[in-house]
Amino acid sequence: MNFLSHYYFDRFTTDPDRVIGMVLPDLVKNASKDWCLRPEKQEEKFKENDHLRSLLIGWKRHLEVDKIFHSSDFFCRHTENIKLQIVPVLSNSLVRPSFVAHIALELMLDALLLTESVLEAESFYEQIAAADQLALNQFLKINQVEQTDRFFRFLDEFIEASYLNSYREANNIMYALTRICMRLWSDPFSETQKLQLTSVLIDYQRRLKDEFMEIFNEIDRRIN
Repeated sequence: MNFLSHYYFDRFTTDPDRVIGMVLPDLVKNASKDWCLRPEKQEEKFKENDHLRSLLIGWKRHLEVDKIFHSSDFFCRHTENIKLQIVPVLSNSLVRPSFVAHIALELMLDALLLTESVLEAESFYEQIAAADQLALNQFLKINQVEQTDRFFRFLDEFIEASYLNSYREANNIMYALTRICMRLWSDPFSETQKLQLTSVLIDYQRRLKDEFMEIFNEIDRRIN
């Protein structure tokens, strides 16, 4: 799941460290693809104070939600449906349709949380901006991330850009999808493919609107 979809499950918490911990796996991955953190394998190192414990609780919550989501019938059904629709569009592309379908579904879910007024992105950004930076710095260093300044530069830019709000516009999902694919493929889509994919995804998101909350309700039942 993407940032806002993870935030949904702790949207009522007043603990900003838990909130940023919950999206920290994705923030770290975006800041540097070379960092590989496994704090859940060394829990004893995060018992020093409440901030570190909250960060770890959020991190483990992220892993739990992703595990349920990726094994759900909802995920399998919709990624397969999206893949079948985009295979003809990507017939001459190196990009894997299954990868595109996976990322597109997650972006659509974030977008629908916004457009259907389930969440406001501003509250998410306010929470992660309020997290304890000293504890976050310590959390990263325990996980052998020495260039923490690089992470905090990325985090500042992430908060300042408030990019998730752009998901309210369906066309921007294609932009986000392209940027993600560019991490693996230098030139993932032609202009024609972008137009075709945008058309497919806009239509799919429109149809997904009536049932997208099913997966959030299912995960909520299983984690609470």
